[in-house]
Amino acid sequence: MSGFSLKDQLFNEDKVRYLAGLFGSTIDEERFISEVMVKLPALELKARIEHISEVLAAHLPDDFSAAIEVMLVALPAPLDPSLSDDDFGEFIHAPLGAYVASRGLARPDIALPVLRELTKRFTVEYDIRHFLNAHPELTMVVLKAWADDDNYHVRRLASEGTRPVLPWGVKVGLSLEEPIGLLDKLYYDKTRFVTRSVANHLNDITKKDPELVLRTLGRWRAEGKQDVHEMDWLERHALRTLVKKGHAGALERLGYKASPEVLVEMRFSEAVEIGEIGVLEVNIEAKQDERLMVDYVIEFVKANGARRPKVFKLKKLDMKAGARVNLTKNHRFLKGASTFTHFPGTHLIYMQINGQKFGAQEFELT
Repeated sequence: MSGFSLKDQLFNEDKVRYLAGLFGSTIDEERFISEVMVKLPALELKARIEHISEVLAAHLPDDFSAAIEVMLVALPAPLDPSLSDDDFGEFIHAPLGAYVASRGLARPDIALPVLRELTKRFTVEYDIRHFLNAHPELTMVVLKAWADDDNYHVRRLASEGTRPVLPWGVKVGLSLEEPIGLLDKLYYDKTRFVTRSVANHLNDITKKDPELVLRTLGRWRAEGKQDVHEMDWLERHALRTLVKKGHAGALERLGYKASPEVLVEMRFSEAVEIGEIGVLEVNIEAKQDERLMVDYVIEFVKANGARRPKVFKLKKLDMKAGARVNLTKNHRFLKGASTFTHFPGTHLIYMQINGQKFGAQEFELT
């Protein structure tokens, strides 16, 4: 039995027929569907978006301005503006943004307002990046205005479209600091869809400039414009990669002392077969009141024999002086997983508490 196919769920003949139907008599619907479907099954997801966009271009007027007039009439109603999160819309609308990005770079005066309308139906975060590269100053001025837009999808685009790293997205020539002015407007948004994008944007930046993120979060906290609990959430989400790395500044930002005074005893199975479970046992004693972020790290053997560390979350603890906690964790070494391959050899496991390394034990994975 074949497995689930996301590309087939999002882009199939029924979806293509729906898209064609939006344009009605302005295009030859049956020919459009036929021209799309002849190649679509063999393409991956992103390539399907580009292919549909190219076929659509052949059915629209050659003049970009005239084509946009047809597209705007064809657009369905915007997504429900009363919702506040996870309302992505239909992926089949993505080729519309791809068309604007491929045909409209020379006419940003027409193209950018169209992207604003399109993102109310489905995000154009990938498409706006082409304009950031071709017309950086103009596009940033437009995004600054969009950061104050009444529609939360438009506000989100100002953050999501300028992220340093966007999976599948082209790289943009912006410095890490340039979009901070946009985020300064968006971090206190009342819509989680927007603040999640802000946090993801900051998390991207932490991989290159952690101190910029820590300074920015400190400034936002001092400004007091965001709800305290939402600000707590935003900080945790923005700093998640640094926390996994045990970054002292990030942990202290979240209230975890960099050098906790604890006694740690750790035991792990001495030998485990791939496909089986290893058992981790940890005893932690606090010598004074401590707030602890308890993780464990396994250094996995790679195909070339070197080892690569991977952090696993275990427990957050608030401990009083003299308190003792016993933790147990079963770690399964999955066999045949599609995302991670285990190799036999001598592995290493240790605890990471508030970013500090405690204990270490080698074990054999066979």
